[in-house]
Amino acid sequence: MSKIFLIAEIGINHNGDLSIAKKLIQESKNAGFDAVKFQKRSIEIVYSKKILDTPRESPWGSTTREQKYGLEFELSEYKEIDNFCKKIGIIWFASAWDIASLEFIEKFNLNYHKIASPMIIDIDFIKEVSKRKKYTFISTGMSSTKEIKTAVDIFRKNDCPFELMHCVSTYPMKPEHANLKTIIGLKEMFDCNVGYSGHESGLSISYAAASLGATSIERHITLDRSMYGSDQSASLSPEGFRSFVGGVRKIEIALGDSKVGHILDEEIPIAKKLRDHIKQN
Repeated sequence: MSKIFLIAEIGINHNGDLSIAKKLIQESKNAGFDAVKFQKRSIEIVYSKKILDTPRESPWGSTTREQKYGLEFELSEYKEIDNFCKKIGIIWFASAWDIASLEFIEKFNLNYHKIASPMIIDIDFIKEVSKRKKYTFISTGMSSTKEIKTAVDIFRKNDCPFELMHCVSTYPMKPEHANLKTIIGLKEMFDCNVGYSGHESGLSISYAAASLGATSIERHITLDRSMYGSDQSASLSPEGFRSFVGGVRKIEIALGDSKVGHILDEEIPIAKKLRDHIKQN
């Protein structure tokens, strides 16, 4: 079994504070994650004026516009993030929510792209991502088989490497909604790697995803689940994501190689002792 690629989804849990973002990056590195991921939006493109003008109390003001801008990092912050990740030795990338944001993150020459579940139906957007020919994680939350197939066909037509990620877009996700066998179903249907993007509380469902052959697992992370933000409650705190990484790596070792009838050297003296009373032909 290949090593599962573990992604710490910072998203917007930094709350627009670069010092929080750096702490989350460092904690992710310390825990053993392979990468950290952010989200990038062009606010005036992704949200309508009507939505942006709606009242919304937040640490940044009293409208949705103020809240959205308060959560968004711009070029200077991402330059610091890029330098910090290079300094401590961890991969970073981001899920763009519009073509302008895609072009923005392309400035950093990152190794990966991510298509968030809402974006899988935006044909023009996924065509643009696939043209970059970078390995892309494609989340499948809220998506029909037809919509997933359309995205897969576009990526294959443009010869862009990709991986689907089984995802349920509720926050936090209820265990009875996980339907983890979809990981197997997607692998069989599309003949590709399939990961898991989890929004549940706790660790057991992600451990099960690892056992079912997920090739990547993404979990939201936070410094404190009581912090402001809609994603915080479905996120892992530092102690949780250290346990998460350690647990997944143990599962990888425990799954082994599926060889039948293999007897460990350590079993031989035990077998001799416990079977000594048995007459063998």
